[in-house]
Amino acid sequence: MSAAGFWDNQETAQKVIADLKALNSVLDPLEELSKGLEDAETMFELGRDEGDEATIASVAADLPALRAKFDHFELLMLLSGPYDRGNCYLEIHAGTGGAESRDWTAILARMYMRYTERQGWKVEEVHSVPGEDAGYNSITLHVVGPYAFGYLSAEIGVHRLVRISPFDAAARRHTSFASVDVIPEVADEIEIEIDPEELRIDFFRAGGAGGQHVNKTSSAVRITHLPTGLVTQCQNERSQHQNRQVAMNMLKARLLQLEEEKRNKELAGLRGPKGEIAWGNQIRSYVLQPYTLVKDHRTDHETGKAMDVLDGDLQDFIEAYLRHRRAAAAARK
Repeated sequence: MSAAGFWDNQETAQKVIADLKALNSVLDPLEELSKGLEDAETMFELGRDEGDEATIASVAADLPALRAKFDHFELLMLLSGPYDRGNCYLEIHAGTGGAESRDWTAILARMYMRYTERQGWKVEEVHSVPGEDAGYNSITLHVVGPYAFGYLSAEIGVHRLVRISPFDAAARRHTSFASVDVIPEVADEIEIEIDPEELRIDFFRAGGAGGQHVNKTSSAVRITHLPTGLVTQCQNERSQHQNRQVAMNMLKARLLQLEEEKRNKELAGLRGPKGEIAWGNQIRSYVLQPYTLVKDHRTDHETGKAMDVLDGDLQDFIEAYLRHRRAAAAARK
């Protein structure tokens, strides 16, 4: 970074900085843990040699904090997949439940935005299809940060909400569903051959928020890959060219994923189990009435602090699933 000409190419420089942050996210905790253990060992030996019970007690009191640092570092070691370290696209789709599910989709989008803030990541809306009555039919977020895909891959699946409906005049309890999908962002240097003849590219005016420019120009882009039926779209950027580039990057990511799933079925786990966005397929339930409870059905991890979870307090659920996934993979070997 201190080399002459490093900043001449801003795009390349930003990639190097991103790689540096990802590496430091592992090295910094390792160095901190190593130093803490070394200090604890030195202080314990000093207290033991001098018969200083207070020093020994102080070391013992510091051990839980060291254990927590070790657990965090161990978690990073679980994220060793080819894309775990990088950015991702997170998609949320409303399922059965009408306006309820569309509103639930908006609530989930806010939950993940709040989670990314807690992680110190960047997030922006790439595309959304607002519901006529509430929330979204679907929304796609671009998440940028160290290990964004690794962590958020734990969220792939159907999410179920139980609450008193704000759309029901009789104030009855309703159940809503939405699905979450996460795909890794593919690095530009990875070559994916796409025949232009196999693409249908549509330009249209973006809806919703975005100012006059968004609503008055056909800057939004939708790309359909005809052989596979994959569709990606972007309306967030101001220019048609930028939206097309983002949509193409997303398509490359999806196509790469399909190719690798053919070669290695284990990578199919990146997209999680398929199924209808409805009852019986949920990975997690969020109950707000008649009691408050969030429970992950894969790990049985649960908490009564449902509103905290909806405000982005997801890390315990994500860590529990990552450990569960690693244990399940080890058991299959």
